Amino acid sequence: MIQAFDQLWEQAKPAFRQQRTWKRARTLALASLVGFGRKTVTGMLTASGQQFQDWTAAYRLFSVERFGLEALFAPARHAVIGKLSQVEPLVASMDDTLLHKRGKKVSGAAWRRDPMGPKFSTNFIWGQRFLQLSAALPEGTGSSRARAIPLDLVHCPSPRKPSRKAPETEWKAYRQEANAKRISVIGANRIATLRKAMDDDNQQDRSLIVSFDGGYTNRTVFKSVPDRTTLIGRVRKDAKLYQSPDLHPPEGPGRKRSYGKPLPTPEEIRQDPAVPWQTVQAFAAGRVFDFDIKTMAPIRWRGAGARDLRLIIIRPLAYRLSKNSRTLYRDPAYLLCTDPDLDLTKALQAYLWRWEIEVNFRDQKTLLGTGQAQVRTATSVALVPALITAAYSFLHLALTDPLNQKLALHYSQWRKKKPNKRCSTGQAINLMRTQLWGMALGVTNSSDFEKSILEHTKSEKFPNSPASAVFSALA
Repeated sequence: MIQAFDQLWEQAKPAFRQQRTWKRARTLALASLVGFGRKTVTGMLTASGQQFQDWTAAYRLFSVERFGLEALFAPARHAVIGKLSQVEPLVASMDDTLLHKRGKKVSGAAWRRDPMGPKFSTNFIWGQRFLQLSAALPEGTGSSRARAIPLDLVHCPSPRKPSRKAPETEWKAYRQEANAKRISVIGANRIATLRKAMDDDNQQDRSLIVSFDGGYTNRTVFKSVPDRTTLIGRVRKDAKLYQSPDLHPPEGPGRKRSYGKPLPTPEEIRQDPAVPWQTVQAFAAGRVFDFDIKTMAPIRWRGAGARDLRLIIIRPLAYRLSKNSRTLYRDPAYLLCTDPDLDLTKALQAYLWRWEIEVNFRDQKTLLGTGQAQVRTATSVALVPALITAAYSFLHLALTDPLNQKLALHYSQWRKKKPNKRCSTGQAINLMRTQLWGMALGVTNSSDFEKSILEHTKSEKFPNSPASAVFSALA
């Protein structure tokens, strides 16, 4: 694990200005993974044994911006693309998240709508907003499980609103800045940046598929689609759709139409028995399911302008909360795809893989403590979470290395020996801790350290094994 992590970190060296800052960032990145307690900068210094040294260089690493974000995440992008075949597209997911804060003077912190609040009440939390792009790394061919690898994390603050008595020039500048810092504008720019980075890596022939929720299904994103890029976004069930004007071209003179005749809403199409259901297989919730979908193409939507789209309607799956409970259903999903010719299996699987970015957010906040650093400046609040996210990305890439796929912690005998379908983030962190602590204790085989006890000695004379005490914390 450590060797694979160091290989990725070696490729990130161009992101740093100096050799010593690169080494210092590696130490802090490893400490953010294996350390206990709150993941503040001081906590990372303590986890790496630097609590009695001068800490100004570590804080200056973030406040002076001594590394670049795009070059820091470049090894993760190269590793994901290197594990794909020549014909496979790069499937990415995009979403934003909030990091809870308490300080009123933290740069970028503001009152945001709580996404976990009830639908009947709008709650607000004080926090920072970040936008993340994660690539799906399939574990097989076709409909299979995938692991999301973060490729980008940017801070998306909103400009400060001027007072009511401010001059009109100040209000005009505020409106221009607020329009430029809208989350949709930033999302469209990050998609274009990812596409350009792929072209710079000689990946012009590889397509890019980006899926997201309804917050980005708007004209800002859909009207700025880069070349060789497909967008898949969720749309409202009452969206106004139109036929393609090519189906009924005008006979007389005049300019060409951008929209044809109006179509029923997605909800009406779902309830229309004349539109047949199709069965498509895709992986979700731990296994492959047969999904019933309805599709219609080519269509037009005013949010996308003069661009042909495909509508995909997904019938919800039935599930039970317990063995004897009644059958429940979730809400149907309505998707718009910018490529009408994209295979339905690929389009459906690419959208279902979007759930993995939610898993990323949960791991980054709960296990890695992203957002717990007590920094205030605009540069520091953007770089500290980015460094922790890059370490999280390298950790999962190290876990997918063929040499590390067979690694597993040997838990105590009283633990249930149920094989895991895949190694979780918590288990990967424990594997990293096992190797780091084993190197410090001189233990090369963490699963065989109990055999160091001599068999012919009496039970009263058993030596206390420090390795056993240390590794019991990981069981």
